Amino acid sequence: MKDGKWKGARGQAGSGAVYGLGFVGALVYFLQHSNNLTEVLLAILKSIVWPALLIYRVLETLKF
Repeated sequence: MKDGKWKGARGQAGSGAVYGLGFVGALVYFLQHSNNLTEVLLAILKSIVWPALLIYRVLETLKF
């Protein structure tokens, strides 16, 4: 940063924040419906994948 120009990933944090909120929301939702350890582990896996599945369904519906 000697010349005063920062060459980092500007403006990229927003998508990570949205994914993080989606992950936390899905985790809370799926954990509320879990009764044993197996269901808790499945809830964690579902909450990781859920935001990607949501975007896939939206794009599929919009025919992109």
